[in-house]
Amino acid sequence: MLLVIDIGNTNTVLGVYEGARLIGHWRLETKSSQTADEYGILARNLFALANLEFSRIRDIVIASVVPTLNSVLEQMAVQYFKVNPLFIEPGVKTGMPVLYDSPSDVGADRIVNGVAAYEKFGGPCIVVDFGTATTFDAISVRGEYLGGVITPGPGISAEALFAKTARLPRVEIKAPSKLIGTSTVGSIQSGLYYGYIGLVDGILDRMIKELGPKTAVVATGGYASLIGRGTHFIQHVVPDLTLEGLRLIYEKNRARS
Repeated sequence: MLLVIDIGNTNTVLGVYEGARLIGHWRLETKSSQTADEYGILARNLFALANLEFSRIRDIVIASVVPTLNSVLEQMAVQYFKVNPLFIEPGVKTGMPVLYDSPSDVGADRIVNGVAAYEKFGGPCIVVDFGTATTFDAISVRGEYLGGVITPGPGISAEALFAKTARLPRVEIKAPSKLIGTSTVGSIQSGLYYGYIGLVDGILDRMIKELGPKTAVVATGGYASLIGRGTHFIQHVVPDLTLEGLRLIYEKNRARS
């Protein structure tokens, strides 16, 4: 079995594959202070709850945008799984040329998402990943990573509104029952929800005009289902896109020493 780990700024997602089948997955809060032992014990408990055999893990692949956790996860993999993990980093075979001005600047998760989206939907395509930041990544018809757009995520937007105002409350981000709010909470929820949909559709409209009308648009990440169903341009919501990309890249690098 293969363990795949996506370490984001806010959440860490783990998945277990048996061949090409995802047989278990979990979303956790990213905690930069956690130790290798804490991650190892947590992984053992998650496996036990899912009735998965810890000892059957033969390899581990990791995408991380939190560099301080890389050594912790490597230690956990070696100590608890007896495996040297594969990190998605420059030099790892992805099968996707990166046309960024400085390819090493691209977050590992963005390349991983691009690989999975291109495999699943072909090109051109756009991946919208709703995380701490929302990223819009463009993949060409030839499977090249062209670049993208980065904006604050819905959670950051909501938190900034709460933190920078004296009387506005912190609210849940959700689709409101009506556009014109008749309470402070309702008004904020309308602004956050429809305002963010407007941001997403505005960016996608311009990107599709550059890439062409046959561009596939796929969404992933924590807010993908909520925001995706309200947009004009998102066609597919794939919650496990990053995990699938990690599996695909692992397969391309399977013969590594």
